[in-house]
This record gives sequence, C-alpha cells and structure tokens, in this order.
Amino acid sequence: MESYDFLLIIAIILLSTKLLGLISERIHMPQVVGALLAGILLGPSVLNAVSETDFLLKTSEIGVIMLMFLAGLDTDLSELKKTGVASFVIALIGVIVPLIGGTICYELFFHDTTDALDFLKALFTGVVLTATSVSITVETLREMGKLKGRVGIAILGAAVIDDILGIIILTVISGFADSTVVPLMVFARIGLFFVFIAVVALVFYHAFQRMDVIWAHHRRLAILSIAFCFILAYISERYFGIADITGAYFAGLILCNIMDLREYVAKKINMMNYMFFSPIFFASIGIKTVLDGMNAEILLFSFALLVIAVLSKVVGCGLGARACGFDGHEALSIGVGMVSRGEVALIVAQKGAAVGLVDAHMFPAIVLVVIVTTLITPILLKVVMNSKAEKPVNAAAN
Repeated sequence: MESYDFLLIIAIILLSTKLLGLISERIHMPQVVGALLAGILLGPSVLNAVSETDFLLKTSEIGVIMLMFLAGLDTDLSELKKTGVASFVIALIGVIVPLIGGTICYELFFHDTTDALDFLKALFTGVVLTATSVSITVETLREMGKLKGRVGIAILGAAVIDDILGIIILTVISGFADSTVVPLMVFARIGLFFVFIAVVALVFYHAFQRMDVIWAHHRRLAILSIAFCFILAYISERYFGIADITGAYFAGLILCNIMDLREYVAKKINMMNYMFFSPIFFASIGIKTVLDGMNAEILLFSFALLVIAVLSKVVGCGLGARACGFDGHEALSIGVGMVSRGEVALIVAQKGAAVGLVDAHMFPAIVLVVIVTTLITPILLKVVMNSKAEKPVNAAAN
C-alpha cells in the first residue's frame, strides 16, 4: 500500500515553522530563526519526528533555487551607481577576510592530511562566512531613518557585489570537488559558463522586455520566468558542472532591470515560496543539524567560527570603507551592518554538503553562526549608529 506519510510531514513542518516563526517575529527576529529551530526540534536531535527523505531533499532544493532566483530579481543594480568603486572595495575586502579566516579556522581544528578534499573543505568553510544577508540591516536602518544615508547606501551597494562575488567563488571551489578533475578544465568550464550567461542575457532580456509589454501582469509571465529560472539552473548543473543556484541567481539578475516584470514575478513567487518551499528548506537545514554528536572540540570550533564570522566582516568591510574615505565611525557601522549571514549562508552550506565539501558535523556550527549573527546585528547596529550622528549624504564613496 502506498504511503501518504509525506502529507503529514508537510503539515507538521508548515505548522511548526509558522508557529515558531511567529514567536520569532514577536521578539523582533526574522522568521527564518524560528523555522531553523522548528527543524532542529522536529529532527533526530530532539523529537525525532521527521527525518531526511528524498521528497524533503528535492522539495528543499526547489526552495533554495527559488530563493536564489528571488535574490537575483531583488538585486538593485542602480544602487551600485550611487556608491561606485566604494561598494566594490568594501565587498571585495569583506569577502577576502572571512574567506581567509574561515579557511584557517577549519584547518586549525580539522586538518587531515589523508583527506584529498581537506583544503577545499577548509576553503568552503570560508565561502560560507563570505555570505551576507542584509535584510535585517535594511529593516534596522529603515526603522532608524538612515537607510538612505551615506552608510545605508554603501551597505546596500556592497551587499549586491558581495552576493555576486560569493557566487563566483562558490562556482570556482565547487568545480574542484571532483578530485579527478583537471584545474584547467574547471576554469575553461567556468569561462564558457559566463560566456553562455552573457549570450542568454543578451537574448532573453530583450525577449522578456517585449513579453512584459504584450502580457503585462499576466500569470503566464510569472510561469515563463520560473521556467526560465529552472532551465538555467538545470543547464548550469548538467552541462557546466556549476551549482544550480548559480544559474537561478543569474536568471534573476537578467530580469532584475525589467521593473514591472520584476515586481509582478517577485510577488507571485514570494507567495508560493513563503507558503511552501521556504519553510521546508529552512526546516530541512534544522533537521540536518544533528546535535547528538557534538563534543568539546565541535563546541569550541563553533564558538571560534562565530567569533571569526563577526570580526572578519567588521574588520574586512570596515577596512574597505576606510580605504574609500569613510571615517572610523562610519566604517564600523558598515562593518557591523554586513555581519548578518541569514539564509545566504544556509544556501551555500547546503550546496557544499551536496558536493561533499561540508561535513555533517559542520551544520551545528553554521546554524549557530546564522542564528547568533542574525540576533546580534540589529542590536550592535543600533548601539554603533546611535553613538554618533551620521554625516549627511554626499558624493563621498566614489
């Protein structure tokens, strides 16, 4: 007899993630924190009510593809024009420092000369730390009335470039996951992929622009956009050996400047993702987080990774800001604003697990980093930015 247990599992996940998400919201935290905790509670570490199944894995994979498509769609390329070189410098140094810090942290705790993938695993730990999710920062700055200030604009611009740099690094390192692969072939494949994306962007940007004029606010436009996202995700993984989320992100990036289409499609996808796919993705990360095997070494590593996660962004982005003419207080504010990792780090970690570069014992540490950085970022930002009045917006950061 065919089992219909998966229907009950879906209901349990949706109800528990929503309940704990609402509780998180009541204490001024994003719902993702509640969804993660729901997954941990339901998983083998606590209640053991839900375990990983093929259905959950595939559903969460759809969720993560949709999230990255939305991240691309939500990218405001016009923000880059406001801050110019400053955003790039802040993002670049803010990616390099966590990448180095995470790599060193992993090697200090888990260096294994018998593991052919040891250095790649260490590098991927650094990649997880490069991620930035500024949604919390944006809300905090909006609440303080400083979103359109000098610091706010710099953070928004740097966050866009941070995502793009993170995707490129993820693409390169994932390409080396197969130990038999020839390095030259990896770079050739990545180069061909970006040529392919450029051609697709040239053709489909204009095609979707035309369709937006003909079918403005028609549901078929949302369906075509989602299909476009999945096709690029499939081609990326199948023919270039590049993470499907990379293809999904660039699909969103290609469409992000078609403003009417962007808003309509994002609205439709957000509803579907919010109601079904996102809760299952975040719960699946929690379910994957097994706390039973945590020992003193893992706990110490988790704490060290958390400290590095916070300091590396504050120092890296802060140094970038100082190099671009921001004063010490503004540089500190920008660094603090880039600390939160949120869903981006979870997405990167899941892709690392899929290619064998993130081991199971890493998930508790990564989830801890995500939750704590999400909790402390708005608190630290308010303390830092309220300690001194921000300068008015001017042409600095050029």
